[in-house]
Amino acid sequence: MDYRPDTEMAVLLRGAEALGLSLSPTETDAFATYLTELLLASPAADLTSIRDPGEVQRRHFLESLALGRALESLGLLERGRETRAIDIGSGAGLPGVPLRIVWPSLRLTLLEAERRKAEFLRRLISLLGLDDVQVVWARAEEMARQPGHREAYDLALARAVAPMPVLAELALPFLRVGGHLATPKGERAAREVAEAARALAECGGQVVLVEPLAVPYPGPRPTLVLVRKVSPTPERYPRRPGIPAKRPLR
Repeated sequence: MDYRPDTEMAVLLRGAEALGLSLSPTETDAFATYLTELLLASPAADLTSIRDPGEVQRRHFLESLALGRALESLGLLERGRETRAIDIGSGAGLPGVPLRIVWPSLRLTLLEAERRKAEFLRRLISLLGLDDVQVVWARAEEMARQPGHREAYDLALARAVAPMPVLAELALPFLRVGGHLATPKGERAAREVAEAARALAECGGQVVLVEPLAVPYPGPRPTLVLVRKVSPTPERYPRRPGIPAKRPLR
């Protein structure tokens, strides 16, 4: 598959413009390469069920950029200011890689527990020349206990990883006090937040925002849930691999 950025990436370019982003030729080329690699690798690596190039641009790339713009408007992401971020359960690299393409000062770690997906991510960042992006093949429950990663990040990103009671326990240990978890959620966002009250309280998080993302196309919009880390996470969290999902804190 060969996508010409001036034609086949039109959905992305129009949507980015609607978000107030003017993508450079280099950035557009990067997204074109990303699209090609994602569609080629997806059947074997189970990266996405979306096969239409325009829908990949809408649902994956533009939703990620809408998240970036929301974080930028909140002062949590800024061109030229280094921000250390971890994308938990990164899968196809979403939303982390699109954010890194457009906000190059993002210091990004992609965390993925499935080997095939981690291998895809390593190949992708090599093709894109994103030499400062780190790919880690590990479970969040294990990596969050490692020096250099525990309470070390300004921003934790997670897209379609787990319900909020589980995600709070997996993500908050990575954040420094004052850092933020940003996760796009579906129509159950408010209910998930309510169900996560205990997990958030025990792991040091406080919800500061629940609002729809301004994605530049019609239809249902993801809801951004933003959680601020307000106190250190107790050493007992996260629990052993698999336990947060099996026995969520409720």
